[in-house]
Amino acid sequence: MNKNGIIMIVDDADTNRMLLEAILGESYYIIQAVDGKDALELIYEKKVIPDLMLLDIIMPHISGFELMSILRSEPETENIPVIFISAADNDKSELQGLNAGAVDYISKPFVPDVVKLRVNNFMELLNYRKKLEAAVDKKVAELTAAKDRMIETMATIIEYRNLESGQHVKRMSRLTEILVNRMLEYPKYRKKLTGMNHEVILKAASLHDIGKIAIPDSILQKSGKLTPEEFEIIKTHTTIGGQIIESIMDFNRDVYYKHSRDMALHHHERWDGKGYPQGLSGEDIPLSARILAIVDVYDALRSQRVYKQAEPHDESMNVIQAGAGTQFDPGLVEVLWEVQQEFDECINDPNGVK
Repeated sequence: MNKNGIIMIVDDADTNRMLLEAILGESYYIIQAVDGKDALELIYEKKVIPDLMLLDIIMPHISGFELMSILRSEPETENIPVIFISAADNDKSELQGLNAGAVDYISKPFVPDVVKLRVNNFMELLNYRKKLEAAVDKKVAELTAAKDRMIETMATIIEYRNLESGQHVKRMSRLTEILVNRMLEYPKYRKKLTGMNHEVILKAASLHDIGKIAIPDSILQKSGKLTPEEFEIIKTHTTIGGQIIESIMDFNRDVYYKHSRDMALHHHERWDGKGYPQGLSGEDIPLSARILAIVDVYDALRSQRVYKQAEPHDESMNVIQAGAGTQFDPGLVEVLWEVQQEFDECINDPNGVK
């Protein structure tokens, strides 16, 4: 017979554990713990995560309420559902158990049919919820994949219009990934990046130049130096990019929207406030845009364009180092220095990416 889940019974009384296993063992895998300490060892050391815990309240050393509190304090166990079991058959004890986060309460002495019904009802609801969550996760994954394809397609169109290889998009994502991964090793950046959903930054980076789609070919593909008037026009690609992203993502302003808009609008801001379009300075510039500013300049320096030849790695690094504290976030330049070999390898790869 197929078992329908794992149930951990935590009770210091052998007879209670044996009785509950006899009642539920035909339908579920049963794991017994003689007290709270034993339960913690099974969970944290032997990595046994039950689908449901039947937990006695009054036990030596660690009470059921104390064990419940410990479980709720750790991310890996905070969602383990608990049904309290106790001989303390009174409304106060039951209310305390439910307030502590238990999903139900079963009184001793056990009535087998009642135990079965309560456990079976909960497990059926649990399995139904898991199926719903799986269906939602699948749909979210499908929507995310569709959004990723849309972003990659749009970014590639922009790059081809710039007369550049679509590999630039992949290089930008890879270079951003290299820099962000090293930043995650620093506590001052780790918390911010984790809260920002740093993985989305890597994908959103590819849309940073979407505003160039509105810039005339005569300016975008000009081989000579731009006039002051032409430069003012090229600068508008930041605000236009922000507006385009607002329009295409207005229906779903999620983290994609935020990072894509921030990068498109602010990747030409400068640390000293002399950039454009808003003249933001220092940490007022979104972190994602500060990251992209360094990555974008490095890739631009290393790439051949209609108006310039590609620069070698050392000279490109010197240019960025010279801009630390003026054009670029000096802290991020220090991080870049640590991963410069990986940056160079990424550019030198025949396909532009690893």
